[in-house]
Formats: sequence, structure tokens, C-alpha cells
Amino acid sequence: MNNDDIIDLKAAVKLLENPSLGAKIADIIGTPIETAIALLPSKATETIGSAAQKAIHGTLKLSLKTLEHHDPDSGNEPPEASDWWHIAATATTGAVGGAFGLLALTIELPISTTIIMRSIADVARSEGANNQDLQTQLECVQVLAFGGPSSSDDGAEIGYFVAREAMTKAISEAAAHIAKSGLEKEAAPAVVRLIIQIAERYSIIVTEKAAAQLVPVIGAIGGAVINTVFIDHFQSMARGHFTVRRLENKYGPEVIRQKYEEFRKHKG
Repeated sequence: MNNDDIIDLKAAVKLLENPSLGAKIADIIGTPIETAIALLPSKATETIGSAAQKAIHGTLKLSLKTLEHHDPDSGNEPPEASDWWHIAATATTGAVGGAFGLLALTIELPISTTIIMRSIADVARSEGANNQDLQTQLECVQVLAFGGPSSSDDGAEIGYFVAREAMTKAISEAAAHIAKSGLEKEAAPAVVRLIIQIAERYSIIVTEKAAAQLVPVIGAIGGAVINTVFIDHFQSMARGHFTVRRLENKYGPEVIRQKYEEFRKHKG
């Protein structure tokens, strides 16, 4: 690996193995995220889980249609990601959510998730990925599952590659179905399994966001700040993931996995 790529991989490790969104939010609200979650209404988990699944389903259909295509074989440099625009748009939706609380989540989350998904795809393109490739599109959705545990993790430390590999089969099956039938048959088991698997992790991250917005005195301004941290989290996950994928395409998955784990162990 050349020196520039080593620097890029180290930066990706730092992004992907950083503290969770909950830890970042706790620093802002001055309250442990577990305490904030305890303040949620009893039906909040069900509401958030349903909203997360609907939001992810919507992004499969809508989010990538607004991006210009970059051909990685054209020889031209890909455009830089427009992080600032997506942050501003998501902050606005967060202000609405912070002002109206949990009831607004079912309206706000699909909008903010679509903006986040477009930002993820923008980052992917800036790393040279082909946004018209089905695998890239599904990996953009997969990014929503990074940086958040699932209910089956049992509190163990879950690294990037473990989370990624846990969804490999679901992505492959969904890609095969969509390539053959498109999204017309949206209730196909392969697509549903992928959505549920990603939503399981994403809904935990959304729960942390929703809990923070319901902390007294947070309100609309705080909601905008929380959503800014929310989208920044996924932009970081996207930058890290698609940097790793770019380097895997250049050097091979095994080489990058080995170097990644080496840098991960020594990142402190």
C-alpha cells in the first residue's frame, strides 16, 4: 500500500470505530443516553421500529434518484460530497421533531432518512463508487446499520467488519431479487429480510436521537443540533465504509481486512 492509502485507511478506522452516536449525544445533552431513553413513552420502541422500517423502505425507492451518476472508469475525478447541504436540511427536520416530540417522528424520520441516504450516496460517489450499480445502492442503505448495535449483540463490542458481514447474505439475496424483479414486488422475503435487519440496528440509533430530543429544555433548537450530530454520524460511517471499499477494490479484501484490524488494535 502506498502512503496516501495507508493514511486513508487509518482515517477510515478512526471513523468506523469511533464512539457511538449515543455517546456523542450524551456529551451534548449532559445526560447519560440510558437515562434519556428511560423517559420515552412505553410505546416508543414500537413506534420507532415501525417508523425506521418505513423510512428504510422509502430510501430503497427514492433516495438515489436525485444523484448525478459518476462513471469511475471515465478517468475524471469524482465530485466532492456536499455534506453541508445535507446537514442543513437535516437540521431543519430535526427542529420540527424537537418542537413536536415523538408524534412528529413518523413524519420527520422518513424525510431525514432520505436526506441522510442521499448524503451517504454522495459520499460514496466522492470515493469513486458507481451509484448506478445495484451493489453500491444497497451498500448505501447498509450504512444505516453501522455504528449501532443490534438486539442480538449482547452488549459486546461489535466492529465494522462484524456488522458488515452479518448483513452480507441479506444484501446478496436482495440484490439478486431486485436485479430480477425490481422493487415492484416489495414484499418479497429477500427485500423484507434486508429491511428488517438494517432497521434493527438503525432503530436503536433513532431511539437514542428521539430520547435526546425529548429531554426537557432541548426543544426545537436542540432538535436541530441532535439531527446535525445524527447526519454527521452517518456521513462518517459512509466515508469510512466507502474508503474501505475503494481500497479493497485496489488491493483486495484480505489485504485491507488485515491492515484494518492492525490499525484498529493500535488506534489508541
